[in-house]
Amino acid sequence: MVELNFDRGRPAALLNLNEVRELHGWAHENGSLRLGAGLTYTEAMVSELAGLLPALAEASRTVGSPQIRNRGTIGGNLGTASPAGDALPPLLIEDAAVECASVRGVRRVPLEEFITGVKRNALADDELITAVYVTPSGAPQTFMKIGPRNAMVIAVVSLAVSAGDELRASFGSASPRPVLVTVPRDEADTLPDKVASAAAPIDDVRGTAAYRSHALRVLAGRALERTLA
Repeated sequence: MVELNFDRGRPAALLNLNEVRELHGWAHENGSLRLGAGLTYTEAMVSELAGLLPALAEASRTVGSPQIRNRGTIGGNLGTASPAGDALPPLLIEDAAVECASVRGVRRVPLEEFITGVKRNALADDELITAVYVTPSGAPQTFMKIGPRNAMVIAVVSLAVSAGDELRASFGSASPRPVLVTVPRDEADTLPDKVASAAAPIDDVRGTAAYRSHALRVLAGRALERTLA
C-alpha cells in the first residue's frame, strides 16, 4: 500500500487473500506450531500463542495502530522482506521455516535463507507464502524496539533475544537480511558486542549507523537483564 500511495509500484492486478480460510489462524502440528500466513498481529498478541512465542507477541504489540494490527499479517511481513520487519527477529530466534506453495508443490525454506536482501525473498513467481513453522523453545525471550516515538513508527533498530541452553539474538533495521547471533550461556557478557559486530547498519533519515550500533549494544544488555533474571 505504501508503494501504491507513493506511486512506486503499479502491479497489473491485486489479489485479496483475506477470505482464504486455509491461511488463517494457527495450530499445533507434529510437535511444532503452524502459523498461517494470514495470522494477524492482533491474534499473535493474545491467548495461548502469546505464551508459546512471547517475543513475537511483544513485537506484534509494537506494530502500527489497532487497525493495522487487525489487518497486518505474519505472511505480509515475510513477503515484504523489509529489514525493519518486526516479526522477523522473533521468528528467527526460534528457527522458523517459511512454507511456500504453488501448483508444483510445497516446500519449506529456513527464514534465514528465505529473506535474500532488502525487500527481496526466495519466493518463485508462482509461489505463495502459506504458513510459518516454528517449534517453541520454551526459553525466556523478549523483543525490544527503538523508534522516534513510542507508537506508529518503523524501528530505528529492534532486537529479539532468547535465553535457553545458548543465547540467541536477531535484530532488525541494521542489516539487509535477518542475522542470527548465538553465544554460549556462560559467555553472556559478550552478547552485546557480538550483536553489534554482526550488524551492518546504514545512515538514513531515522538514524546513523553509529547510533544503531550503539543502540543494539544497549538493547542487548537490557534483554539479558530481562531473560536471565
